[in-house]
Amino acid sequence: MTRIALVTLVVHDYDEAIRFYTEALGFRLVEDEPRPDGSRWVVVRPGDGQDGTGLLLARAKDDAQRARVGDQTGGRVGFFLHTDDFARDHARMRAAGVTFLEEPRHEPYGSVAVFQDPYGNRWDLLEPA
Repeated sequence: MTRIALVTLVVHDYDEAIRFYTEALGFRLVEDEPRPDGSRWVVVRPGDGQDGTGLLLARAKDDAQRARVGDQTGGRVGFFLHTDDFARDHARMRAAGVTFLEEPRHEPYGSVAVFQDPYGNRWDLLEPA
């Protein structure tokens, strides 16, 4: 069996990103290890943190990487966060200060609303039909 284990998300600051993904989105911090070069290996995962694709939070280390923070997908929705209770998670995330770019909508494929992380990356919060 093969699967995508991690997706790299370039961020400005490790701790700021950890706070957003764990506190506002409810992800679990599963790894935070210092590296010999001064960087850190930081992985967060949704849910219980054990299964599914995780995010490797990578601090931008040069001007080219800093220019990509928040625009890794050219302004398109690049990340899709599935939920089994849209109303619950939408309300919790709003209360935590998450910026939603639209009101929830109900499509044939499910309930969805686009939000952005603190860097401007666009996400779908989606409860599949």
